[in-house]
Amino acid sequence: AAQNSMAAAVRLPKHVLLFTLQSSACLGVGGSGSTCCRCPLGAKRYLLTDNVVKLKEFQHKKVVIAHHLPGTKGALEVLIEMKNHDVKFSKETYVLAFAICYKLNSPESLKICTTLREEALIKGIVLSRRASCFAVALALNQNQEAKAISIFSHIMKPESIICTNLNILIHIQSNMLKALIKILKDAAEGNLSKFVKRQEFSEEVLAQARKKVKDVPSLLDKFDEIYEKLHINGQVTSCTLDTLLCHTPGDRKSHMVLLNKRTVSQRTFQPLSQSLWAE
Repeated sequence: AAQNSMAAAVRLPKHVLLFTLQSSACLGVGGSGSTCCRCPLGAKRYLLTDNVVKLKEFQHKKVVIAHHLPGTKGALEVLIEMKNHDVKFSKETYVLAFAICYKLNSPESLKICTTLREEALIKGIVLSRRASCFAVALALNQNQEAKAISIFSHIMKPESIICTNLNILIHIQSNMLKALIKILKDAAEGNLSKFVKRQEFSEEVLAQARKKVKDVPSLLDKFDEIYEKLHINGQVTSCTLDTLLCHTPGDRKSHMVLLNKRTVSQRTFQPLSQSLWAE
């Protein structure tokens, strides 16, 4: 059922999609276009109401896409259409766009992600840490270590568990093995206050680190010693990096809650669904 709803979202006819995009860009949810100025009051209300419905339908399709990211070439096409028609991207839209590019994991999706990121920086848009993490992970998956390092260097406060593991992967792929061992050692032996949360490492990422150092006996011995301490300290999680990246914090309101927040008509003070039918 989930796949069917996803397919329905991404198969939206192009002319309908373009009409919806143009409507949302020109009028907005509660906006008023100049072409409506001479219409009778009832007709004007109908046009505005129709626009609200169409925009909410389009927003709903974006939500469906966001909850079913794997294999979403159609979702990427929707985002490209939005970009081509100058629909303003919010910070959440950038997260969605970068997540889709990360899931597609191709040279083309990396190019699109890079272009969107560069345009955002030129416009002075501060991308969220989560969006940047998707971009770093995609660059690493495409073996673009230099690009990954560049993006990672711009992340503000890279102390999250995702950033911690991305940093380890950057050191692995860049063959910075001595620095890698030092990071892990400091994390395992650091005398932190009980009020400061220790760094956590994915078992999957640590396995990649061990595979990288196994041919260097001196480093392998140190790694195994540190690995044991990390386990004793409870600093190893079974979550993969992909799971950590795609996890949605439980305390955030869902997009659907935000979309359905306004349920009462501001004009009639009746339930919005009744007001729409009456119009």
